[in-house]
Amino acid sequence: MANRVKLAVLGAGLIGKRHIKHVMEEPAAELTAVVDPTPVGQAIASEAGVRWFPSFADMMISERPDGVIIATPNQVHVQNGLEAVEAGVPALIEKPIADDIAAGEKLVQMAEAKGVALLTGHHRRHNPMMQKAKEIIDSGTLGRILIVNAMFWLFKPNEYFDIPWRRELGAGPVFLNLIHDIDNLRFLCGDINAVQARESNAVRSNAVEETAVILIEFKSGVLGTASVSDSVVAPWSWEMTTGENPAYPKTEETCYMIGGTHGSLAVPSLEIWSSAEKRSWTAAFERDRAPFENKDPLVMQIRQFCLVIQGKEAPLVSGREGLETLKVIEAVKRSAAMGGRVVL
Repeated sequence: MANRVKLAVLGAGLIGKRHIKHVMEEPAAELTAVVDPTPVGQAIASEAGVRWFPSFADMMISERPDGVIIATPNQVHVQNGLEAVEAGVPALIEKPIADDIAAGEKLVQMAEAKGVALLTGHHRRHNPMMQKAKEIIDSGTLGRILIVNAMFWLFKPNEYFDIPWRRELGAGPVFLNLIHDIDNLRFLCGDINAVQARESNAVRSNAVEETAVILIEFKSGVLGTASVSDSVVAPWSWEMTTGENPAYPKTEETCYMIGGTHGSLAVPSLEIWSSAEKRSWTAAFERDRAPFENKDPLVMQIRQFCLVIQGKEAPLVSGREGLETLKVIEAVKRSAAMGGRVVL
């Protein structure tokens, strides 16, 4: 394809390798470089048949891409993002966009001031199923949305915690997993006004939580609950219900439920429950299932990044959106620590 968008990937870890693979397979894109200071990164660049650089600065001396995908460790997301923005290169930064709210705000403000496209890698918003769920909610089919429930219940095996940082502050399912669900809920129901949370580490006694429950107040007036645990054997999570990642067994269960005055929606099945005739607790139900085309959201995210670089679309998940989701997670952690309601 002529005029392919030239992309470089920073970071050749697990998610970086997936991005490299998808960029190489995307007709609208061309992988031009892998930036990673390790011998592993150099080897991956060689295997991909592209140039390798140990740093962003080294790459910019001789190879200016149209955009960069930043899949480096969380602690350097902001540093790498600032380098890209300063150079005027659009950047897609893996979630979380930052590990510190103030630093994230600095990055987003600089990108906005310079007019450089900044995207956050909350790829689940790109899932056609999520797009359809949003369409159903916005259409008014469910009436006025009043309540939402999200569940992330699964069991991480003991060997998962053999890696020390996974037991320490900064890890835990609220920050590592719930951030995805909060971003999805913000996409479906709008911005969040306040949260109140409780946490427990009753089983493993690590420095981080293993179970948490959260009350959520949306600015629209919708009320929500979210519960997360990586210590229960259960099928109710995005991972276990959507089939998005083949590493996890797929069940036919539900991870989100959205309730409105005229109907309710189950995600990911997109089953719509409504009254057959009169709305009443004694009335029979009608159950419909909305169709959608199943596509890999990581692929769709890269495709959209190319369109953003070409000026054909606005970011689906901007840097600002990624920062707002991170602020909610930070508020959840603060609420759990202080034991009270936190207003964002």
